[in-house]
Amino acid sequence: MGAALGGGLGAALSLMVMVYAGGHISGAHYNPAVSFAVWIRGKSTLGDMLGYWMSQLAGGILAALVVAKIFEVEGAAICVIPDDETIRGIVAEAAGTFALAYVVLNVATAKGTAGNSFYGIAIGGTVLAMATVIGKFSGGAYNPAVAVGLSIQKTFCWSQIWIYLLGAFAGAAVAAFVFKFNNPDDK
Repeated sequence: MGAALGGGLGAALSLMVMVYAGGHISGAHYNPAVSFAVWIRGKSTLGDMLGYWMSQLAGGILAALVVAKIFEVEGAAICVIPDDETIRGIVAEAAGTFALAYVVLNVATAKGTAGNSFYGIAIGGTVLAMATVIGKFSGGAYNPAVAVGLSIQKTFCWSQIWIYLLGAFAGAAVAAFVFKFNNPDDK
């Protein structure tokens, strides 16, 4: 199994179990872009979204510092996206985040799926699919807090952080608008 698939599999399984563990507490808001989509969809207040963002960013930073300390990450950061592939990186992050946010909106906020127990598998499976199919073009963060954390621990380079932020928030916004278009009666 390649490193990309192994990393994607680990991320997907970790997210799946954390969604099941935290879904009943916070709605499993672990991703600022997904929280943005939930806000646009109308299932979160601006205050709640900003609170989630602060917690998500703090979690990403803390995790990165712990990993960097334990594994003694040294050397220069890696710019995962080649300079001549910036558009491809943005599109990969936007598409991956779109898929993730769209699935979350449909399995965790739609009235038609209320009371379901499959949301964690669907969300984790989406991350695995996106990591496997398009993760190689951007590193497959699909989450601004993860991108910040990976930049802190030198897995990503800071000069490319804007790619991850733009891609993730654009993908999330499109997902929310598509959800609202496809579900006009689901307020």
